[in-house]
Amino acid sequence: MKEDNWDIIVIGAGSAGAAFAVRSAEEGKRVLLIEAGHDYRSAEMHEAWRSPNPAVAIMEPDAIEGMMWTGLNATRTDSQPEAMYWRGKGVGGSSSVNGQIAIRPPLEDFDEWSRSGCEGWSGAEVLPYFSKLENDEDFGAYEFHGDSGPTPIYRAPRNRWGAVDTALADSALAAGHPWAADVNAPQATGVSPYPINSHDSRRVSVNDAYLEGARGLPTLTILGEATVDRILFENSRAVGVSLLTGENSETRYADTVVLSAGVIHSPTILLRSGIGPHHQLESLGIDVLADLPVGQGLQDHAMASITLPLNDSSGISSPDDRHTNVCVRWSSGPEEGTEIVRYNDLMFVSMNQSVISMATANTGAEYGAFGVWLNQADSRGTVTLTSADPHAQPAVAERMLSETGDRARLRAGIRAAVKLLEQDATQAILGGSVKDCNEELFSVLDDDDALDAHLLTTVADAQHGTSTCRMGRADDPTTVVDSDCRVHGIENLYIVDASIFPSVPRANTNLASIMVGELMADRID
Repeated sequence: MKEDNWDIIVIGAGSAGAAFAVRSAEEGKRVLLIEAGHDYRSAEMHEAWRSPNPAVAIMEPDAIEGMMWTGLNATRTDSQPEAMYWRGKGVGGSSSVNGQIAIRPPLEDFDEWSRSGCEGWSGAEVLPYFSKLENDEDFGAYEFHGDSGPTPIYRAPRNRWGAVDTALADSALAAGHPWAADVNAPQATGVSPYPINSHDSRRVSVNDAYLEGARGLPTLTILGEATVDRILFENSRAVGVSLLTGENSETRYADTVVLSAGVIHSPTILLRSGIGPHHQLESLGIDVLADLPVGQGLQDHAMASITLPLNDSSGISSPDDRHTNVCVRWSSGPEEGTEIVRYNDLMFVSMNQSVISMATANTGAEYGAFGVWLNQADSRGTVTLTSADPHAQPAVAERMLSETGDRARLRAGIRAAVKLLEQDATQAILGGSVKDCNEELFSVLDDDDALDAHLLTTVADAQHGTSTCRMGRADDPTTVVDSDCRVHGIENLYIVDASIFPSVPRANTNLASIMVGELMADRID
């Protein structure tokens, strides 16, 4: 037993790590929470990140400083050059910089996990933890919701929607999509207002919701500005971590080590520690402790969009206007040539302000957009170590749309979105030609191969990365952790974050990540 031994070391203070650390500390376990970024109090967050519209912070260099991982890039598809990969840094992790969308995955996602070998992860088994984390002001009294959790859930009333929100909702309803007031209700599908993790129109991150009120616990210690180099082992048992604080190299020891560094940095820490594909580790001179598919299986939601030129009465009135309030979940149905039937695998999203609008802020031009998400993906990418240096970022290749079925379904989605443009509600907000703003898209709309090529060069991700340390049976060669989130073949080492998801769920990932932290705090002794 080392003199400075902790009960649990948690690496990463993001959505899962913060929830897990606080709940474990509340149970009386001595927890050291290590964060690579700054450990700041809620009152110290840059005001731009409190805005309902993340574009406010994107356009403010001082706000981004210290809140994002710099030098972390990714290729979205095999046809695109690399570009910045959006990951939060500092306490709160990506919950401090995301779009504040609080959608749960459908319970059917978790039933699929359970059938694939993830025992204890069925919809019925995870539902209590979704309820535990939330305080839903609209539906908290319902049996499948919560009204006393740390995360506030808010939905903007229709009179606070933007013009594009209203146009998408009314156009989708006119096209036959049903109304679903609560997108987080079991089996909800159709047009829904977004649930948002905010209070009084101000962001609530996990730093605000979990850490701020727990800082007085004698069992919780937060160590910021500390980069974990690798995990320390005695034989095949995790015993602590080696970390860097400034120029100093230090060690910390614990009975249990929990990796919650996220979809990119959980696998990179594992790889530097000798857990991963043997050929990759050997090429970098890293001794192999366990040959596991770490960094393989990366998924995200591919998103295509149609730019909308808005008329004078349909633009945003303030930079703090909410960027999106409405989504439409829908099903592509049976997959051609297979027996696979997809449900809620596509989603339309409203964007009251598009990237083009931000870029032309000084010209007076106003643009919005309809987005189309591939809500259920088959394509998988990789996170690959480029160096054993703990300050070096990995190579990230998302390889979205690399599977033919994904391309076919996104083609169907973008063509369905084009049809929505014909609805009166959308025509009423336009101030110019949609075809002129999307000339390349419309030129290839009826040609499958040409449309695929267009999508491969233009599609974006939704910053919903998952599945680089997948959960499943030990005899499944695609998995890294078992149903208890324990790394295969390694004692006392767990992963608790979105990297363990077997696949990207049919929803934004923030609430699901918090849920994992809540659930695993009950399961890890």
